Amino acid sequence: MNKLSALAAASAALTLMAAPATAEERPRGEAKLAQMLEGRVAGEPERCIRLMGSDPLTIIDGAALVAKRGDTIWVNRTANPDSLDDDDRMTIRKTSASQLCRLDQITTSSRAGNFFTGVIFLEDFVPYRREG
Repeated sequence: MNKLSALAAASAALTLMAAPATAEERPRGEAKLAQMLEGRVAGEPERCIRLMGSDPLTIIDGAALVAKRGDTIWVNRTANPDSLDDDDRMTIRKTSASQLCRLDQITTSSRAGNFFTGVIFLEDFVPYRREG
C-alpha cells in the first residue's frame, strides 16, 4: 500500500469514528414527537393558541413546532417541516400579545453567528390531550 492509500484509509477510519450515531440509534424529530404525544389524542385544529411569555415554543428537528400549555401539547406541522432545525433560534412577530396565530411571522437564525436561516410558515395548531 502506498503512502497516499494509507493516508486515505486512515482518514476514512477517523471519519467513521467521528460520525454521529445512525438514525436508528438516536431519536429523530418524528420519533421524538411520537414519544412526546404517546398516550394523547388529537383534537380539532385551531388557527390560534394562547401563548404567554413563559410558555416556550420548541422546534422538533425536521418535524414540527411544539408548545405545552397546562396538560395540552399543541403541535404545528408548519408548511415545510423538513426545514425545521432545532439548532436555529426563532424570532416571532405576533399580531396579538397573548396568542400565536397562523399568520404570525417567524424567522430563524443560526445560534452561532446569528445568520438568517429561513422563514417558518405556520399551519393550524393541533391540540393533543391525554385520553380519559
